[in-house]
This record gives sequence, C-alpha cells and structure tokens, in this order.
Amino acid sequence: MRTDIFARLDREPEPPKIEIPRMSRTRVTLFGGTLAFYLAIVIAVLASSWLVTLDWKIMLFRPYQQWQQLHAFLDYFVVLGQRGPTAVMIAAWLGWRSWRQHTLRPLLVLGASLLLLNVTVGAVKLGLGRLGPHYATQIGSAELFAGGDIFPSGHTANAVVTWGILAYLATTPRARRYLSIGSSVVALGVGATTVYLGTHWLSDVLLGWVAGLLILLALPWFEPTIARTETAVLAVREQVRVRWRERRGTVSGPAPADGPWPVIVPQLPAQEDEDAGRSTVGTAHSGRGTAGRNTTAQLTQPRSHATARSERTPTTPAGSRRPPRSRPVTGG
Repeated sequence: MRTDIFARLDREPEPPKIEIPRMSRTRVTLFGGTLAFYLAIVIAVLASSWLVTLDWKIMLFRPYQQWQQLHAFLDYFVVLGQRGPTAVMIAAWLGWRSWRQHTLRPLLVLGASLLLLNVTVGAVKLGLGRLGPHYATQIGSAELFAGGDIFPSGHTANAVVTWGILAYLATTPRARRYLSIGSSVVALGVGATTVYLGTHWLSDVLLGWVAGLLILLALPWFEPTIARTETAVLAVREQVRVRWRERRGTVSGPAPADGPWPVIVPQLPAQEDEDAGRSTVGTAHSGRGTAGRNTTAQLTQPRSHATARSERTPTTPAGSRRPPRSRPVTGG
C-alpha cells in the first residue's frame, strides 16, 4: 500500500494550474526602494565614505583569526554560494519538477535568473574593478578601478538568486513562506561567511544581497518571454518527434500485401532478349506468332511459391520410417 510520500514522486496526470507572479504595485514599490538602496551603496563606496572605513576596520580585525574553530565548517558552508555546485543542485530539483508538472517553466525561470545575474553583477564587477581585502594596497582606500572583480559579491548574489528561486516557484503560500525563510538564512550565512574568511568587504556583501534581491523582484517582467520560449521549445520538440517517427516508419515499414517475401521476376539477358526477338519475328512470318508470344510471356511471368514447392522432389525427414513416395513410371 502506497503512502502520500511516495505518491508525490509520481508524475501528475495533467499539468497543474500554477499561478504565475505578476508585477503588482507592491512589487514595483519594493523594486524601486531596493534599486535606490543599491545606488546608495555604490555611491558610498565611490565617495570613500564611512562604509569604506567600516570595511577596513572589519578587515583589520581579521575574524578568521578571532574564531578559528569555525574556519573548517565555514569553508564548506560557503560552497552553497558558488555558482557551479548550487546551479547543478537547483537545476536537478527543478528538472524533476518540470517532468512531474509537464512544464519547462521552472528550468526556464532558473536560466533567466542566472542570465540576469551574470549580466548585471558581472558588468558592475568589471566596471568598478575593485580589489579584495587580501589584495588591498592602501589602507583606507576603496581600491576601485584597480583591475579587480570583487564588488558586488558574486557568492552572495548567487546565493540569493539560486535559493530564492525555490521560494519564487513555490505553488502554495505555506511552501513559499518556509522556502523564503530558508533561502534568506542561506543567503545571509553565505554573505557573512565571505566577510569572516576575508575574501570580501562588507560593502561587497551588502551590494550582493541587494543585487540578488533586485533580480528576484524583476522576474515577473520576464514571465511573458519565458512563456513564449516554452511554447517555442515544445513546438520544436514535437516537430522533432514527428520527424523521428516518420523516419522510423520509412526504415521499418510494413510487409508487402502479397506475402512476407517479395516476388522476383526473372529477366533475360540482353543477348537472349535479341535471340527471343528474332525467333518471335521468324515464327510470326511462318504463321506461329501467337505461340512465340505465349512462350515469351511464360518466360517473363513470375512463378508462385506454391508452384515452386510442388515441383520440388519430396525428401524424407531425418528419422522418419515412411519411405519416400515414388512417382509412377510411364511407358514400361
């Protein structure tokens, strides 16, 4: 007897009706406020304000030396923010959900969010070129435009997006609430861990949190594009499936109607055709053209399997006690 836990692993018979988030007025307000906070952090770092001073104080404090007992655990915990491992884990889960719910939307939403993450965060990283704490050259400096790629924190932004996607794609309010809490804990922990390890400034982590949140808030604007992409991909898949079926049908088609074996019509060689033609013309002049035509027709007429089998000499099966049936002898 199956339980509800194992029943949830089966594929749903029909695609469920999933309510797609829309860009409501509340979400637009949150997006605008988050964008303003994003710009404020960038301006504070560019102006080398109190935020840069706080960055240096935490860096010189060296948390990884103050609490060395946490170092081994946090070295593994920070992997939850790396793009490669987290993308593989989340993609595997969303791939199963796509199969179960007969839709490509979970995987397409993940792909769109990661694409936005790479474009937006990567552009700011390369544009500002900030160096990390381990490569800093001047105390109190913002270390901008020095060829680095540390601002904003990619680990932190990736943790916000990849784990936040699970809450964004939740189908029930209860699941969305629990997943939101869980993804927030992971994202906050990954960001704080990078500051502890000394691989990021505090301002890098703050901007990474805000950058990831902006992507999650902006996803409803891309839902129509995701829906059109899903329709196009499914249409291409159906065309490929139809062509594959047609190809298999031409390679292994049904057997002929006459029987399991094709009927081979024997054809005379060219020399025999010429001789047969001459004999036919000769017999036509002598009044026997009809017999010649009948002879040629008999040569080109295919022989049936029944006739071929009846003209064979019967053989006695091995181990049989019945003597072979002899043909009657005539003329004696």
